[in-house]
Amino acid sequence: MEKVTIDDIVAASGVSRATLYRLFPGGKDVLFDALHARERAEFFDTLTAEIGDISDLEDLVVRLVVTATRELRDDRHLAIMLASEPGAVLSELTVDGMPQIIRVANDYLGPILKPFLDPEFAEPLIDLLVRVTISYFLAPSDHVDLGDDDSARSFLRPGLSVLAATVRQPATRIVGTS
Repeated sequence: MEKVTIDDIVAASGVSRATLYRLFPGGKDVLFDALHARERAEFFDTLTAEIGDISDLEDLVVRLVVTATRELRDDRHLAIMLASEPGAVLSELTVDGMPQIIRVANDYLGPILKPFLDPEFAEPLIDLLVRVTISYFLAPSDHVDLGDDDSARSFLRPGLSVLAATVRQPATRIVGTS
């Protein structure tokens, strides 16, 4: 990405230089920030679409972690970037980008997890899940495969059992009689 110029972007996009700067007044950096924001949103849209009607906290967390791991592994653009500019990608997934990833994860996943947990535990759980998922993606383990349902469940179950005391029953819809 460091080697990409505004002229490269103009040529690839088919828009004029003036239009590009009008849409992205900060130039390339602002454009790439917008691209990263869109990619994060698409990633979390995919995660939330995979949840379905799960009504158990353990099943929900396992589904989120497994889906996130698989999405990271299957992302060709991410793989190319990791191969060509590992330092920039590692920074984006860890030190520089982690706070923003966690904020977006809380925006998307907070409302999904909060019905199951005491609200004070939802954000720390999301923080932990993001960090664990990214860590195991970047440095795979010989013992744990977070992209496999059974392996992820076995790995996550002890930590989730600690949260069991805070688990709420999902709200059920009460239908009145007439």
